[in-house]
Amino acid sequence: MIDVLVAVGHGWESRLVTAIDEVPGVRVARRCPDLADLLAAVAAGHGDVAIVSADLRGVGRDAVARMSGDGVAVVGASAEGDEPSERVLRQLGVETVVHPGLDRDELRERLGTAARSIGRRADETEADAVGPGGVGDDDTVTDDEPVRGRVVAVWGPTGAPGRTTVAVGVASEAAALGVPTVLLDLDTYGASVAQALSMLDESPGIAAAARASELGTLDLVSLARLAPEVAPGLRVVSGVVSPQRWPELRASAVEQVLELARGLAPLVVLDLGFCVEEDEELSYDTAAPRRNATTLTALAVADDLLVVGAGDPVGLQRLVRAVQSLASVPSPQPRTVVNRVRAAAVGPDPQRRISESLERFAGLTGLVFVPDDPAATDAAMLAGATLAESAPSSPVRLALRALAADLLDVEVPRAERHERRGLRRARTRSR
Repeated sequence: MIDVLVAVGHGWESRLVTAIDEVPGVRVARRCPDLADLLAAVAAGHGDVAIVSADLRGVGRDAVARMSGDGVAVVGASAEGDEPSERVLRQLGVETVVHPGLDRDELRERLGTAARSIGRRADETEADAVGPGGVGDDDTVTDDEPVRGRVVAVWGPTGAPGRTTVAVGVASEAAALGVPTVLLDLDTYGASVAQALSMLDESPGIAAAARASELGTLDLVSLARLAPEVAPGLRVVSGVVSPQRWPELRASAVEQVLELARGLAPLVVLDLGFCVEEDEELSYDTAAPRRNATTLTALAVADDLLVVGAGDPVGLQRLVRAVQSLASVPSPQPRTVVNRVRAAAVGPDPQRRISESLERFAGLTGLVFVPDDPAATDAAMLAGATLAESAPSSPVRLALRALAADLLDVEVPRAERHERRGLRRARTRSR
């Protein structure tokens, strides 16, 4: 027997309930007057399927995800021929829609398929990681198969190790190498991409995208409007204006934003907050908004992960502990970036010393080193520009360009390879 919870509130609700009651093996367990009553019934385990209409007050992507997480299939309901309502329901993540005009067999088939889908969803495994162009090595692109962009998450421990510097640098250099890129600021503790690139602090960005997702109105076109192009091939979705606004970024909304961003550009770069603690461990209300859910969701869906640490004793210790903490978090295999590397902090031959220490104490190899050049990074921040625009010959910029090229598996232009060798020779002579 399939127990159905109904929260519709339209004149045709009675017709729908009557039609459901006539379906063998299906019964209406409860008619809920509002969303709060429906969520309470779901949490209490009173139903297998919840039927909601698009205009039910308060219903959104987060409520749909919450009911699905409680093991209840969510089905939409609309009047016959109400295509706008069906479109909103599907944008909220509701795959099945019914209406009072369906015959008994069709209604039974749709409700039964929805109820069975919950069990199948729990057994689904993650899709294979996509390649640099958004398609796996064994995939074949056809006219009706959209290309999915590749998501690169930039994360690191507390203490401002340079996550935003690396995220902005990799994104801007990828765009300059000819790969259209979207940069999303998902730091719920200290979003700063907008300031780094001289964007208006009041720009809607990720908060507006999440709000549209909750309302079921977010699509590729509306996300593109929220991601202005700040440089050729580089779009930016700015972060929350104030850290106090983190509750606006619900995990289900962030997940849809990231999925749509894959269709906006071949490369998506994420600037994430430092904390990966499960918020439920800090709260009695497990259904409450979770501040760290944005970072945890992004790490779970990312294809590549850059872990950024500062090249000094305190920063390296935090880096080791941060990498260890990732063992309990769903995320890609991390690639370690040591930022602000300088002899003054760790002694002569800093790259060798850091490599030996991290391999010995954390088993980290294949490190990427970004040298310290405060004059260049300060000038870029003051100008609100990328390093390529304000300090194109800076060793920081060249290191980040090489990292972007390596991630994309493309060649750095020959002239720039000569430029890097010239910088290394000049530094050697200065010693």
